[in-house]
Amino acid sequence: MMTDEARLADPVDVLGALPQNSVVIFRHYGASDREALASALVGAARRQKVRVLIAADPALAVRVGADGLHLPEALAARGPGAWQNWRRPDWLVTASAHSLAALFRARAAGADAALLAPVFPTISHPEGLTLGKLKFSAWCRQSPVPVYALGGISGKTGRLLKNSGARGFAGISGFLI
Repeated sequence: MMTDEARLADPVDVLGALPQNSVVIFRHYGASDREALASALVGAARRQKVRVLIAADPALAVRVGADGLHLPEALAARGPGAWQNWRRPDWLVTASAHSLAALFRARAAGADAALLAPVFPTISHPEGLTLGKLKFSAWCRQSPVPVYALGGISGKTGRLLKNSGARGFAGISGFLI
């Protein structure tokens, strides 16, 4: 699950809906109480056996004891940057990708997996260009890292990606209660 401060002010509220071993990518970039919210999320997630990755802020990830880091595509494109100095051996690192080249840059940056988007039309970008099932599947098979589908994922669209090579799904709206 990816957090979104406009649609999900307090991500702790949806932790109970996630299965164990899920991952929450905490974004909330503009939240004035970002560190306090991240800390509360990490504590609550541990009790639920859910992992939390902090987006774009390795120092915050260390301070709140997160399980890893999420790299927005622009940060991953810089390669294995200074954030590597913060990386803990047990961290999971993911990266956003919107192209096949970005999947290779994610690997070069040190990501363990990538979230490839948008697969289908999304609530946040309903008129935006999408990858669609065929391109998404082709890129999954060519990717040097495991790929998770993001963008317009629902029960119906998720079924369309069976045998695509995706390792799983990510989203926001699908987790809102």
